[in-house]
Amino acid sequence: MVKLSLELIARATSGYTKKKKDETLPQFVGRLTHIYLENKNIDDVGDCLSLCRNLTVLYLYDNHLNNIPCLANSSGLTHLYLQNNNISIIEHLSSLQHLQKLFIGGNTITVVEGLEKLDKLQELHIENQRLPIGEQLLFDPRTLQALGTNLQVLNVSGNHLTSLSDLKQLPNLTHLMAAENELNDMKELTQLLVLWTFLTKLDLSGNPLCQRTKYKDRVIVLGKNLEMLDGKSITDTARQFLVNWQANRDENRKKLEEIRIREDSFASFPNTYTGTELPPLKSIPTRLKGVGGYIMPGMQRRQFDEILAKSSVTDNDKPRNGILRAKFPPIREKSLMSPREPTLFLFELY
Repeated sequence: MVKLSLELIARATSGYTKKKKDETLPQFVGRLTHIYLENKNIDDVGDCLSLCRNLTVLYLYDNHLNNIPCLANSSGLTHLYLQNNNISIIEHLSSLQHLQKLFIGGNTITVVEGLEKLDKLQELHIENQRLPIGEQLLFDPRTLQALGTNLQVLNVSGNHLTSLSDLKQLPNLTHLMAAENELNDMKELTQLLVLWTFLTKLDLSGNPLCQRTKYKDRVIVLGKNLEMLDGKSITDTARQFLVNWQANRDENRKKLEEIRIREDSFASFPNTYTGTELPPLKSIPTRLKGVGGYIMPGMQRRQFDEILAKSSVTDNDKPRNGILRAKFPPIREKSLMSPREPTLFLFELY
């Protein structure tokens, strides 16, 4: 194990910054902006970093740190890399008012907390925490509320998450990595995609949710600005095809619903027709008093006359001009007419 020293810090530069001849070691360390201390087996930072007043980027990943070092004098820090250590609590960061990117994945953190003062934080990478068996990563609502305005990139992959509902407080997300979790609620995802209107990159690979029918199609349609899903680019052609498919599906569903409503309305009327008898024929008055008759419902008298004339005329009786109409004979006295005597019709050419 290694304890951090000024000599180690002085050697952890990019090569572009070199110590001047008349410069002391504390002075040299005090003007460094980038320090590369990754994979140095460091387990104790001590007070050496307190001299790094101009620090903007600090690499401390792949070490053996049990705590986040105190960086109160490095208020200008913008990038902090602490992946793959043994850190269990997020602390000592409230003074980093300019921190934009925090990489703290691969530790033993169980709760995302202690970030309420970081109102400029844009990226939070807290993936693959070594959690106790049966537990999942938790989110402090106060931290999420504080990060809601500025946080754009969030990586919570590999943290045994069963729900993303807490992340609804982050409406400005553009990139969300939540792969290799236990997400399986498509309805919840649908609601969140409506809220995440700026989301362009989404990775849910390795979740049970991905095995759902039409999973990718539904996500692409809902995520109107998505450019990548599960590591694959979304083309404009594919998106337009799916949007049209969804529109047709919604239209067909609407029509089926209208048909169902009409059928339900028809079924609600009382059934008065028994099916044992036909409705009566329509009776109409004849031109001559005393002559009764029936005609098909809805047919005009003129049409009836023409049909009757055409069915009764022979080749020799064909009219020379005009149409043939029925003419009734003179009415006999009631006393001379038999009730069973058939009514005769004569035809004249008009």
